[in-house]
Amino acid sequence: MSLTGTTKLAGVMGWPVAHSRSPALHGFWLAEHRIDGAYLPLPVKPENLRRSLEALAMMGFAGCNLTIPHKEDALNIVDEIDETARRAGAINTVVVDKNNRLVGSNSDMFGFLEALRAAVPGWSGRTGPAVVLGAGGAARGVVAALIDDGATEIRLVNRTPARAQNLARELGGTIYGVPWEERAAALAGAALLVNATSLGMEGQPALELPLDKLAPDAVVNDIVYVPLETPLVAAARARGNRAVDGLDMLLHQARPGFAAWFGVEPKVTPALR
Repeated sequence: MSLTGTTKLAGVMGWPVAHSRSPALHGFWLAEHRIDGAYLPLPVKPENLRRSLEALAMMGFAGCNLTIPHKEDALNIVDEIDETARRAGAINTVVVDKNNRLVGSNSDMFGFLEALRAAVPGWSGRTGPAVVLGAGGAARGVVAALIDDGATEIRLVNRTPARAQNLARELGGTIYGVPWEERAAALAGAALLVNATSLGMEGQPALELPLDKLAPDAVVNDIVYVPLETPLVAAARARGNRAVDGLDMLLHQARPGFAAWFGVEPKVTPALR
């Protein structure tokens, strides 16, 4: 990669950040489109987040992505928060506008829906009831995306039922809290199952969930992408369900930021995967 005095700069802030796949992802698109640009991993401790974000414009950056643990803290730092970030309750994309103001948005909701539609053409939130496992930040984004896409019933399965009630109050829509021990029964009649927890991720406990009650035509989506084929995705495919792995969501959520920073609308292709 050859950089010049007019190189466009972006990156990803996190702590730690060495594990991030984003530099490889954006690097692929930069090379594919022959763009004079660079996307850098930016290790930023939580106590340095404000100063680091405010320094983006001074250093000539077009913006950045945010990953753990910065997504929620950035809400109190950026100059403008768009509706996607408000709905998700977190920021994962920051753009430096023409007035050097920081505009925060959330492309996870976009990435989640685009990954589903790419895997299952014609799919929409109105297809039928959705079961979402988890009630943390990732689950909130998934639930918001489903509601905005027309979902009429969301069964939110987690260990704290009050979290479901809070999400229903904040996001609207028909959200039913389901106790964790009833997660298998909640699958009956569902058109979509989403794992929005870290269970099944490499180094984390397994997700224990029999799929016996899940309809054969239901779609299963695991937002975990390490390993690429989680036990949930493998079990779904083995019984004939259409399954979407977490890598697709990661790739699609990167598209809006790349377009804003580098001026090109990128595509998710087999070569990129």
